[in-house]
Amino acid sequence: MKSVRLVQFTDLHLVGNPNRTLRGINTLQTLRHTLTHAGARFDAADAYLLSGDLVHDDPSGYQAVAAAFSDSAAPVYCIPGNHDTPEQMRIALAHPPFQMGGSALLGDWVIILLDSFVPNTDGGRIGADQLVQLDRTLASHADKHALVCLHHHPIKMRSEWLDTVGLEDADAFLALIARHKNVRGILWGHVHQALDLFSQGVRYMATPATCAQFKPLSDDFALDNKPPGYRVLELMSDGSIATEVVWVDNLAACSTSEYKNEFLPEYRQAPAA
Repeated sequence: MKSVRLVQFTDLHLVGNPNRTLRGINTLQTLRHTLTHAGARFDAADAYLLSGDLVHDDPSGYQAVAAAFSDSAAPVYCIPGNHDTPEQMRIALAHPPFQMGGSALLGDWVIILLDSFVPNTDGGRIGADQLVQLDRTLASHADKHALVCLHHHPIKMRSEWLDTVGLEDADAFLALIARHKNVRGILWGHVHQALDLFSQGVRYMATPATCAQFKPLSDDFALDNKPPGYRVLELMSDGSIATEVVWVDNLAACSTSEYKNEFLPEYRQAPAA
């Protein structure tokens, strides 16, 4: 069977007012430019993944999410992040092409969508019940290659401040993953930067945000000068993954220098992953 294409957009941080900026950035504009870039560069996807922080503490922003993706002929898989409100998210996106949580079969692959949202904290947790369900899903699809998606990072990013808001039950999660030989990749958002590495046959991938990025390997909160980005994955029938992080460096509305000058001063006072 041919490969299947999954395009990931993460950390949109939308708000309800289309003219409102988030600490100097119009996140709706950066999302639109990112979607335009992806549409022009790549053929149609078999599915899209929105891996958390679709909004920034403003449930009315889900209207913009629905408007941006409602015409998609491909399914749009959604998981919540720490700035989302999951109940409102389910209500706003309770119609095709959206799917929130659960799992989905995509060619020779099973895509598993985990909810790591924890109220009133920036960190995440999968929880015992969801770990049991993950174990069952992986076992029942042992004949499929598995891609496990969540919002919070399950491994250290080697960034002191960022690693305080990762996945609380990462050890239990990774121990479960190690028991299932069909897991080929683990994919997340939250960290506003790119990462791609292998460990014990599993590919671990973080994807940059459609707005501003965090500076890698930083002890204290700091923004990088990278532009918005997204990830394209080709999931091969043999279980391998071909993937590319794409940086959108030709924004018409806001240049990289404007991100640094307008976004950084206020964002330093109130960091939020």
